[in-house]
Amino acid sequence: MICDYIYVLKSAVKRKFILPLFLLIQIIVVKTIGLFPDFVENVYSKGFYPKLAFVSRKVFGWLPFSFGDVTYFILILLLFRWIWKHRIGFFKEWKDNLLAILSWVSVFYLFFHLLWGMNYYRIPLHEKLHIEKEYSKEQLEIFIEKMLVKTNALQLKITKNDSVAVVIPYSHDEIYNLALKGYENIPTDLQEFRYEVKSIKSSLFSYPLSYMGFGGYLNPFTNEAQVNYLKPKYTSPLTTCHEMAHQTGIGSESECNFIGFVTAAKNEDLYFQYSAYSFALRYALHNLEMMQEGNSEVYIKKINKGVLKNFEENEIFWKKYQTPINTFFEYFYDNFLKANQQKDGMEGYNKFVGLAIGYGEVDSRSDESQ
Repeated sequence: MICDYIYVLKSAVKRKFILPLFLLIQIIVVKTIGLFPDFVENVYSKGFYPKLAFVSRKVFGWLPFSFGDVTYFILILLLFRWIWKHRIGFFKEWKDNLLAILSWVSVFYLFFHLLWGMNYYRIPLHEKLHIEKEYSKEQLEIFIEKMLVKTNALQLKITKNDSVAVVIPYSHDEIYNLALKGYENIPTDLQEFRYEVKSIKSSLFSYPLSYMGFGGYLNPFTNEAQVNYLKPKYTSPLTTCHEMAHQTGIGSESECNFIGFVTAAKNEDLYFQYSAYSFALRYALHNLEMMQEGNSEVYIKKINKGVLKNFEENEIFWKKYQTPINTFFEYFYDNFLKANQQKDGMEGYNKFVGLAIGYGEVDSRSDESQ
Protein backbone atom coordinates (compact mmCIF):
# COMPACT_ATOMS: atom_id res chain seq x y z
CA MET A 1 0.00 0.00 0.00
CA ILE A 2 2.77 2.42 0.97
CA CYS A 3 4.74 1.44 -2.14
CA ASP A 4 1.73 2.21 -4.33
CA TYR A 5 1.35 5.63 -2.70
CA ILE A 6 5.03 6.42 -3.24
CA TYR A 7 4.76 5.34 -6.89
CA VAL A 8 1.74 7.59 -7.46
CA LEU A 9 3.53 10.48 -5.73
CA LYS A 10 6.64 10.07 -7.88
CA SER A 11 4.52 9.90 -11.02
CA ALA A 12 2.74 13.12 -10.06
CA VAL A 13 6.07 14.87 -9.45
CA LYS A 14 7.36 13.72 -12.82
CA ARG A 15 4.23 15.01 -14.58
CA LYS A 16 4.83 18.46 -13.09
CA PHE A 17 8.07 18.68 -15.04
CA ILE A 18 6.79 17.39 -18.40
CA LEU A 19 5.25 20.59 -19.77
CA PRO A 20 7.96 22.96 -18.45
CA LEU A 21 10.58 20.69 -20.04
CA PHE A 22 8.52 20.58 -23.23
CA LEU A 23 8.55 24.41 -23.25
CA LEU A 24 12.35 24.39 -23.37
CA ILE A 25 12.29 21.86 -26.22
CA GLN A 26 9.73 23.96 -28.10
CA ILE A 27 11.84 27.11 -27.84
CA ILE A 28 14.87 25.28 -29.21
CA VAL A 29 12.83 23.77 -32.07
CA VAL A 30 11.14 27.09 -33.00
CA LYS A 31 14.38 29.06 -32.94
CA THR A 32 16.13 26.37 -34.99
CA ILE A 33 13.38 26.25 -37.62
CA GLY A 34 13.43 30.06 -37.65
CA LEU A 35 16.99 29.92 -38.98
CA PHE A 36 15.54 28.53 -42.23
CA PRO A 37 13.08 31.16 -43.53
CA ASP A 38 12.75 29.38 -46.90
CA PHE A 39 11.45 26.30 -45.09
CA VAL A 40 9.03 28.38 -42.99
CA GLU A 41 7.85 30.26 -46.08
CA ASN A 42 7.12 27.24 -48.23
CA VAL A 43 6.10 24.59 -45.70
CA TYR A 44 4.29 26.66 -43.07
CA SER A 45 3.32 30.12 -44.40
CA LYS A 46 2.32 28.97 -47.89
CA GLY A 47 1.53 25.35 -47.07
CA PHE A 48 0.01 24.52 -43.70
CA TYR A 49 -1.07 27.95 -42.43
CA PRO A 50 -3.42 29.08 -45.28
CA LYS A 51 -5.46 25.88 -44.96
CA LEU A 52 -5.65 26.18 -41.19
CA ALA A 53 -6.56 29.88 -41.34
CA PHE A 54 -9.30 29.18 -43.90
CA VAL A 55 -10.89 26.63 -41.57
CA SER A 56 -10.55 28.91 -38.52
CA ARG A 57 -12.25 31.81 -40.27
CA LYS A 58 -15.00 29.49 -41.54
CA VAL A 59 -15.64 28.24 -38.00
CA PHE A 60 -15.54 31.57 -36.16
CA GLY A 61 -16.08 34.21 -38.87
CA TRP A 62 -19.87 33.91 -39.00
CA LEU A 63 -20.30 34.63 -35.30
CA PRO A 64 -21.60 38.20 -34.62
CA PHE A 65 -19.25 38.50 -31.64
CA SER A 66 -15.59 37.80 -31.01
CA PHE A 67 -15.26 34.21 -29.82
CA GLY A 68 -11.57 34.85 -29.14
CA ASP A 69 -12.33 37.80 -26.87
CA VAL A 70 -14.86 35.74 -24.89
CA THR A 71 -12.29 32.96 -24.53
CA TYR A 72 -9.65 35.44 -23.34
CA PHE A 73 -12.12 36.84 -20.80
CA ILE A 74 -12.82 33.38 -19.38
CA LEU A 75 -9.11 32.58 -19.21
CA ILE A 76 -8.41 35.87 -17.42
CA LEU A 77 -11.12 35.04 -14.86
CA LEU A 78 -9.61 31.58 -14.37
CA LEU A 79 -6.18 33.16 -13.92
CA PHE A 80 -7.44 35.51 -11.21
CA ARG A 81 -9.27 32.60 -9.60
CA TRP A 82 -6.04 30.58 -9.54
CA ILE A 83 -4.07 33.48 -8.08
CA TRP A 84 -6.72 34.03 -5.39
CA LYS A 85 -6.81 30.32 -4.57
CA HIS A 86 -3.01 30.20 -4.14
CA ARG A 87 -2.60 33.61 -2.52
CA ILE A 88 -1.84 32.08 0.88
CA GLY A 89 1.60 30.53 0.90
CA PHE A 90 2.20 31.47 -2.75
CA PHE A 91 5.90 32.15 -2.24
CA LYS A 92 6.30 29.28 0.20
CA GLU A 93 5.22 26.88 -2.55
CA TRP A 94 6.99 28.86 -5.27
CA LYS A 95 8.45 25.80 -6.99
CA ASP A 96 5.07 24.15 -7.58
CA ASN A 97 3.50 27.46 -8.59
CA LEU A 98 6.33 28.24 -10.99
CA LEU A 99 5.99 24.81 -12.59
CA ALA A 100 2.24 25.37 -12.96
CA ILE A 101 2.80 28.75 -14.65
CA LEU A 102 5.45 27.31 -16.97
CA SER A 103 3.07 24.49 -17.87
CA TRP A 104 0.43 26.98 -19.02
CA VAL A 105 3.05 29.00 -20.88
CA SER A 106 4.16 25.80 -22.59
CA VAL A 107 0.65 25.08 -23.85
CA PHE A 108 0.22 28.71 -24.98
CA TYR A 109 3.60 28.68 -26.75
CA LEU A 110 2.71 25.46 -28.62
CA PHE A 111 -0.65 26.62 -29.95
CA PHE A 112 0.54 30.17 -30.66
CA HIS A 113 3.32 29.00 -32.99
CA LEU A 114 1.32 26.15 -34.48
CA LEU A 115 -1.73 28.26 -35.32
CA TRP A 116 -0.04 31.50 -36.44
CA GLY A 117 3.23 32.49 -34.75
CA MET A 118 5.66 30.77 -37.14
CA ASN A 119 4.78 33.48 -39.68
CA TYR A 120 7.22 35.72 -37.79
CA TYR A 121 10.04 33.64 -39.27
CA ARG A 122 9.08 33.70 -42.97
CA ILE A 123 11.06 35.44 -45.74
CA PRO A 124 10.83 39.26 -45.35
CA LEU A 125 8.56 40.91 -47.90
CA HIS A 126 11.20 43.33 -49.18
CA GLU A 127 13.40 40.37 -50.12
CA LYS A 128 10.59 38.67 -52.04
CA LEU A 129 9.73 41.90 -53.87
CA HIS A 130 13.41 42.76 -54.40
CA ILE A 131 12.99 46.28 -53.08
CA GLU A 132 15.19 48.41 -50.84
CA LYS A 133 13.76 49.34 -47.42
CA GLU A 134 16.25 52.10 -46.70
CA TYR A 135 15.69 55.56 -48.18
CA SER A 136 17.28 58.98 -48.28
CA LYS A 137 15.83 62.24 -47.02
CA GLU A 138 15.24 63.29 -50.63
CA GLN A 139 13.26 60.12 -51.37
CA LEU A 140 11.19 60.62 -48.22
CA GLU A 141 10.40 64.22 -49.17
CA ILE A 142 9.26 63.14 -52.64
CA PHE A 143 7.03 60.49 -51.03
CA ILE A 144 5.58 63.07 -48.62
CA GLU A 145 4.74 65.40 -51.51
CA LYS A 146 2.86 62.60 -53.27
CA MET A 147 0.97 61.58 -50.14
CA LEU A 148 0.18 65.21 -49.30
CA VAL A 149 -1.28 65.97 -52.74
CA LYS A 150 -3.33 62.77 -52.73
CA THR A 151 -4.61 63.29 -49.16
CA ASN A 152 -5.60 66.92 -49.80
CA ALA A 153 -7.40 65.97 -53.00
CA LEU A 154 -9.36 63.18 -51.34
CA GLN A 155 -10.31 65.35 -48.35
CA LEU A 156 -11.59 68.08 -50.65
CA LYS A 157 -13.43 65.62 -52.88
CA ILE A 158 -15.21 64.07 -49.87
CA THR A 159 -16.09 67.22 -47.90
CA LYS A 160 -16.18 69.88 -50.66
CA ASN A 161 -14.46 72.18 -48.14
CA ASP A 162 -10.75 72.11 -47.32
CA SER A 163 -11.42 73.14 -43.70
CA VAL A 164 -13.84 70.33 -42.80
CA ALA A 165 -12.63 67.09 -41.21
CA VAL A 166 -13.57 63.82 -42.93
CA VAL A 167 -16.29 61.87 -41.13
CA ILE A 168 -16.91 58.32 -42.30
CA PRO A 169 -20.68 57.68 -42.60
CA TYR A 170 -20.44 53.88 -42.40
CA SER A 171 -21.01 51.58 -39.46
CA HIS A 172 -18.05 49.45 -38.39
CA ASP A 173 -19.67 46.35 -39.90
CA GLU A 174 -19.98 48.19 -43.22
CA ILE A 175 -16.29 49.12 -43.03
CA TYR A 176 -15.37 45.46 -42.44
CA ASN A 177 -17.37 44.41 -45.51
CA LEU A 178 -15.94 47.18 -47.70
CA ALA A 179 -12.39 46.23 -46.71
CA LEU A 180 -12.72 43.06 -48.79
CA LYS A 181 -12.93 45.17 -51.96
CA GLY A 182 -9.40 46.48 -51.53
CA TYR A 183 -8.00 42.96 -51.20
CA GLU A 184 -9.82 42.01 -54.39
CA ASN A 185 -7.89 44.77 -56.18
CA ILE A 186 -4.50 43.87 -54.72
CA PRO A 187 -1.64 44.16 -57.29
CA THR A 188 -0.47 41.06 -59.12
CA ASP A 189 2.88 40.82 -57.34
CA LEU A 190 1.05 40.74 -53.99
CA GLN A 191 -1.52 38.12 -54.97
CA GLU A 192 -0.32 35.71 -52.28
CA PHE A 193 -2.00 38.03 -49.77
CA ARG A 194 -5.47 37.84 -51.29
CA TYR A 195 -8.09 37.49 -48.59
CA GLU A 196 -10.74 34.77 -48.34
CA VAL A 197 -13.54 34.25 -45.78
CA LYS A 198 -14.19 37.35 -43.66
CA SER A 199 -13.62 37.13 -39.92
CA ILE A 200 -13.38 40.72 -38.65
CA LYS A 201 -14.91 41.83 -35.36
CA SER A 202 -15.16 44.92 -33.19
CA SER A 203 -13.18 43.94 -30.12
CA LEU A 204 -15.04 43.47 -26.85
CA PHE A 205 -11.81 44.72 -25.25
CA SER A 206 -11.78 48.08 -27.06
CA TYR A 207 -11.48 50.06 -23.79
CA PRO A 208 -8.49 48.03 -22.56
CA LEU A 209 -6.97 48.18 -26.05
CA SER A 210 -7.23 51.98 -25.97
CA TYR A 211 -5.34 52.13 -22.68
CA MET A 212 -2.80 49.68 -24.07
CA GLY A 213 -2.30 51.87 -27.15
CA PHE A 214 -3.56 49.34 -29.71
CA GLY A 215 -5.89 50.05 -32.63
CA GLY A 216 -6.57 46.36 -33.09
CA TYR A 217 -5.04 42.92 -32.92
CA LEU A 218 -5.23 39.46 -34.43
CA ASN A 219 -6.31 36.59 -32.20
CA PRO A 220 -3.80 33.92 -33.26
CA PHE A 221 -5.91 31.08 -31.83
CA THR A 222 -9.21 31.82 -33.63
CA ASN A 223 -7.82 33.90 -36.52
CA GLU A 224 -10.33 36.66 -35.83
CA ALA A 225 -9.22 40.21 -36.71
CA GLN A 226 -10.11 42.51 -33.81
CA VAL A 227 -10.62 46.26 -34.34
CA ASN A 228 -10.75 48.88 -31.58
CA TYR A 229 -14.09 50.53 -32.38
CA LEU A 230 -13.51 53.47 -30.01
CA LYS A 231 -10.70 55.16 -31.91
CA PRO A 232 -11.39 57.80 -34.60
CA LYS A 233 -13.41 56.14 -37.33
CA TYR A 234 -11.49 57.73 -40.19
CA THR A 235 -8.56 55.48 -39.21
CA SER A 236 -10.65 52.28 -39.07
CA PRO A 237 -10.40 51.34 -42.79
CA LEU A 238 -6.59 51.26 -42.60
CA THR A 239 -6.60 49.44 -39.25
CA THR A 240 -9.02 46.85 -40.61
CA CYS A 241 -6.86 46.23 -43.67
CA HIS A 242 -3.79 46.00 -41.40
CA GLU A 243 -5.35 43.30 -39.20
CA MET A 244 -6.55 41.43 -42.30
CA ALA A 245 -2.92 41.38 -43.47
CA HIS A 246 -2.02 39.55 -40.26
CA GLN A 247 -4.73 37.03 -41.12
CA THR A 248 -3.10 36.35 -44.49
CA GLY A 249 0.03 35.19 -42.68
CA ILE A 250 2.13 38.32 -42.16
CA GLY A 251 3.83 38.69 -38.80
CA SER A 252 5.82 41.88 -39.38
CA GLU A 253 4.01 45.07 -38.31
CA SER A 254 5.76 47.12 -40.99
CA GLU A 255 4.64 44.67 -43.68
CA CYS A 256 1.06 44.70 -42.35
CA ASN A 257 1.07 48.49 -42.44
CA PHE A 258 2.32 48.30 -46.02
CA ILE A 259 -0.26 45.73 -47.17
CA GLY A 260 -2.94 47.62 -45.25
CA PHE A 261 -1.91 50.82 -47.01
CA VAL A 262 -1.89 49.19 -50.45
CA THR A 263 -5.26 47.47 -50.07
CA ALA A 264 -6.98 50.51 -48.55
CA ALA A 265 -5.53 52.75 -51.29
CA LYS A 266 -6.69 50.29 -53.98
CA ASN A 267 -10.22 50.24 -52.57
CA GLU A 268 -12.70 52.06 -54.82
CA ASP A 269 -14.24 53.70 -51.78
CA LEU A 270 -12.96 57.27 -51.22
CA TYR A 271 -13.03 56.96 -47.43
CA PHE A 272 -10.73 53.96 -47.57
CA GLN A 273 -8.38 55.83 -49.88
CA TYR A 274 -8.36 58.81 -47.55
CA SER A 275 -7.65 56.59 -44.55
CA ALA A 276 -4.71 55.04 -46.42
CA TYR A 277 -3.07 58.21 -47.75
CA SER A 278 -3.59 60.27 -44.59
CA PHE A 279 -2.06 57.39 -42.61
CA ALA A 280 0.99 57.26 -44.89
CA LEU A 281 1.36 61.05 -44.80
CA ARG A 282 1.26 61.12 -40.98
CA TYR A 283 3.88 58.38 -40.64
CA ALA A 284 6.12 59.87 -43.31
CA LEU A 285 6.04 63.29 -41.64
CA HIS A 286 6.93 61.63 -38.34
CA ASN A 287 9.90 59.88 -39.94
CA LEU A 288 11.08 63.14 -41.51
CA GLU A 289 10.85 64.84 -38.12
CA MET A 290 12.93 62.03 -36.62
CA MET A 291 15.67 62.77 -39.17
CA GLN A 292 15.83 66.39 -38.13
CA GLU A 293 13.45 68.30 -35.88
CA GLY A 294 11.50 71.00 -37.70
CA ASN A 295 11.81 69.45 -41.17
CA SER A 296 8.10 68.67 -41.38
CA GLU A 297 6.89 72.23 -40.79
CA VAL A 298 7.12 73.28 -44.43
CA TYR A 299 4.84 70.38 -45.43
CA ILE A 300 2.37 70.81 -42.57
CA LYS A 301 1.65 74.32 -43.87
CA LYS A 302 0.51 72.76 -47.16
CA ILE A 303 -1.93 70.30 -45.57
CA ASN A 304 -5.64 71.14 -45.76
CA LYS A 305 -7.10 72.30 -42.45
CA GLY A 306 -9.64 69.50 -42.62
CA VAL A 307 -6.86 66.91 -42.75
CA LEU A 308 -5.09 68.57 -39.82
CA LYS A 309 -8.34 68.38 -37.85
CA ASN A 310 -8.41 64.62 -38.44
CA PHE A 311 -4.79 64.36 -37.30
CA GLU A 312 -5.66 66.36 -34.19
CA GLU A 313 -8.70 64.14 -33.55
CA ASN A 314 -6.44 61.09 -33.59
CA GLU A 315 -3.84 62.71 -31.34
CA ILE A 316 -6.43 63.84 -28.79
CA PHE A 317 -7.92 60.36 -28.62
CA TRP A 318 -4.64 58.59 -27.84
CA LYS A 319 -3.55 61.28 -25.35
CA LYS A 320 -6.81 60.68 -23.50
CA TYR A 321 -5.80 57.08 -22.87
CA GLN A 322 -2.09 57.73 -22.24
CA THR A 323 -1.27 56.21 -18.84
CA PRO A 324 1.54 54.11 -17.30
CA ILE A 325 -0.49 51.09 -18.52
CA ASN A 326 0.11 52.23 -22.10
CA THR A 327 3.82 52.64 -21.44
CA PHE A 328 4.06 49.17 -19.90
CA PHE A 329 2.29 47.43 -22.79
CA GLU A 330 4.38 49.31 -25.35
CA TYR A 331 7.50 48.08 -23.57
CA PHE A 332 6.10 44.54 -23.32
CA TYR A 333 5.00 44.36 -26.97
CA ASP A 334 8.25 45.95 -28.15
CA ASN A 335 10.23 43.18 -26.48
CA PHE A 336 7.74 40.53 -27.59
CA LEU A 337 8.29 41.54 -31.22
CA LYS A 338 12.06 41.58 -30.79
CA ALA A 339 11.91 38.08 -29.32
CA ASN A 340 10.00 36.94 -32.40
CA GLN A 341 12.40 37.90 -35.17
CA GLN A 342 11.14 41.51 -35.41
CA LYS A 343 14.35 43.32 -34.49
CA ASP A 344 12.80 46.79 -34.90
CA GLY A 345 10.16 46.11 -32.25
CA MET A 346 7.52 48.84 -32.05
CA GLU A 347 9.59 50.96 -34.44
CA GLY A 348 8.58 48.44 -37.10
CA TYR A 349 5.27 50.28 -37.49
CA ASN A 350 7.17 53.26 -38.91
CA LYS A 351 9.34 51.11 -41.18
CA PHE A 352 6.49 50.55 -43.62
CA VAL A 353 7.31 53.94 -45.17
CA GLY A 354 10.53 52.42 -46.52
CA LEU A 355 8.55 49.57 -48.08
CA ALA A 356 6.09 52.02 -49.65
CA ILE A 357 8.90 54.16 -51.06
CA GLY A 358 10.78 51.13 -52.35
CA TYR A 359 7.69 49.61 -53.88
CA GLY A 360 6.79 52.82 -55.65
CA GLU A 361 3.57 54.79 -55.61
CA VAL A 362 0.70 52.32 -55.28
CA ASP A 363 -1.32 53.59 -58.23
CA SER A 364 1.48 53.65 -60.80
CA ARG A 365 3.01 50.35 -59.69
CA SER A 366 -0.26 48.42 -59.73
CA ASP A 367 -1.20 49.83 -63.13
CA GLU A 368 2.03 48.42 -64.56
CA SER A 369 1.44 44.98 -63.07
CA GLN A 370 -2.13 44.55 -64.29
